[in-house]
Amino acid sequence: MINRDAWLLRLAICAVIAFSSGAVGDDDKAAAPAQPAVPSLSDEQQRAAGIVVAHPLAATAPERIEAFGLVLDATLLIAEMGEKTAADVAERSSSAELARLRGLFAGGAGASRRALEAAQTEQAKARAEAESAAARFDLHWGPVAALSSSAREQLLGASASGRSLLVRADLPGLHSLGLLPARALLDVDGIQVPGRVLGALRQSADVQSVGLLIEVQNAPLGLGPGARIPVALLPPARAGVLLPRDAVLYDENGAYVYKRLTKKAGDNRMRYAPVKVSLLLPHGDGWLVDGVDDDDDIVVRGAGVLWSLQGVGAHAVDDDDD
Repeated sequence: MINRDAWLLRLAICAVIAFSSGAVGDDDKAAAPAQPAVPSLSDEQQRAAGIVVAHPLAATAPERIEAFGLVLDATLLIAEMGEKTAADVAERSSSAELARLRGLFAGGAGASRRALEAAQTEQAKARAEAESAAARFDLHWGPVAALSSSAREQLLGASASGRSLLVRADLPGLHSLGLLPARALLDVDGIQVPGRVLGALRQSADVQSVGLLIEVQNAPLGLGPGARIPVALLPPARAGVLLPRDAVLYDENGAYVYKRLTKKAGDNRMRYAPVKVSLLLPHGDGWLVDGVDDDDDIVVRGAGVLWSLQGVGAHAVDDDDD
C-alpha cells in the first residue's frame, strides 16, 4: 500500500509533466521571453499537486524570547585575538622582507635567487597562518570581529579586567533567527541584569542551536565563566504576518514565498509569483515575516512543487498588488 507522502509525490510529478507538456505547446507557437517563467496551474493540476492557498495572519513579535545563557571564559577571546594579531604582524614583516629582497635582486645588489625564493616561501607560509587565524577568530568570535578597532579594544580591555562578561545565549530548537534582538535580560538569582546583544555566533555549541553573543557590563559579584543562567531576549517591536514554515522558501537571494496572482478575465489557470520576504522571528510552528499583506493569497502548502515548476534561477520580486 502506497503511503501518503509517496502518493503526493506521484501527483506532484504528474503536475510537473502536465505543466511541461503545456509549455512545449506554447513554444511551438512563439518563442518564450527571456525571463523567469511564472508557474501557472489549472484547477485539476492544483488539486493533484496539493496546492493550498490561505491568507497569512497579522501578528506582532513576541515581547520576550527565552534562552539559556553560558558565561564564557574571556581568556579564550584574548588568546585567539593575540594569535590573530601575531599572525598579522608576522605576515606584514615577511611581506616587507620579500619586497626588500625583490628590490635588491632586481637591482643586482646583494640578493641571491635562493634567498628570494626562501623569502617567498616564508611570506606564503605567514599569509596562510594569518588567514587561518583570522578565519578561526571570525568563526569563534564573529560579533567581536565585526566591531570597529576602537570598540574591539574597549571590549577586550573590559573583558580582561573583569568590568564586563561575555555570555552565549542559546535558543534550543532553533537554528536561525531572522530579527536580531537588541537587548537581553539575565536572571541572576532573581535579579534582572541587562545585557547588550553583539550579534549571532557562527559556531554551534553542544545544544546545536543558534547562539547570540551578549556583553554584560558591571555584572554581579561572583558571576563568572561557566555559570549557566536563564536569559530573556528582547526583540524590537515589529509587526508582520505569520506563515507556516512550509510556505517559506530560501535561495541565494534570501527568503521568499509564492503569492497567487489575480486571475485575468478569460484565464482558466492560476498563476503564482515568488515574492521576497524578510524573516523577523520564528513563532510557534511558523515564521513571522514582513513583505506580504494579510489579504494576500499565499501558498501555505505545495510551495516546493511551484519551485520545481519555475526551476532554479528564478528570482523573487517585491510584493506588488499588480
